[in-house]
Amino acid sequence: MAKLDIHNLKNEKVGTIDLDNDVFAGEVKEHLFHEVVRNQLANRRAGTHSTKTRANVTASGRKPFKQKGTGRARQGDVKVPIHRGGGVAHGPLPRDYSYTVPRKVRKAAVRSALSRRLTESKLWVLEDFELGQVKTKEVVDICSRFGWENALLVDGPNETLQKSARNIPSVQYLPREGLNCYDLLRFENIVLTKAAVEHITGVFSK
Repeated sequence: MAKLDIHNLKNEKVGTIDLDNDVFAGEVKEHLFHEVVRNQLANRRAGTHSTKTRANVTASGRKPFKQKGTGRARQGDVKVPIHRGGGVAHGPLPRDYSYTVPRKVRKAAVRSALSRRLTESKLWVLEDFELGQVKTKEVVDICSRFGWENALLVDGPNETLQKSARNIPSVQYLPREGLNCYDLLRFENIVLTKAAVEHITGVFSK
């Protein structure tokens, strides 16, 4: 098993933890990153874009001028796409962009992302992330102490941490149940509490 130091919030080493090789030190399968991240971003799309076709435009249905004898191109009504204010040809309509990726593929992508961060020495384990009060400056000071320019903070339900970190653009709190490949790749430093490591091992272990 891979070993990693456990730190407290003062950046003092307080012990070590054994990491499951299947979850944190396995093979990095980079092709899964594209597949899973693309899926996550597609599922987030609202798909509410909409344009009006000539059938939806409110206008007169009268023929604008007679068919023959004017020297102009024949026209049936003013709602056709070539007229200003007319309908849109082949424009976007509301649709659902979401699709599914097998659960085992999503899990394998998360394991690969965690393994990559461990290889890069960008995976950190904290004893806990208990803050005395909601205070953004305290989270900023902790990140500065560890040298994290940007970080994903993963813990159990922690409302104090969530509120303290929400106004820091380069830091994001993520509950351990929401761990996903996209966020693991988006942030350079992945910070897990000891409790989060145990939960992640239980969920993502083969």
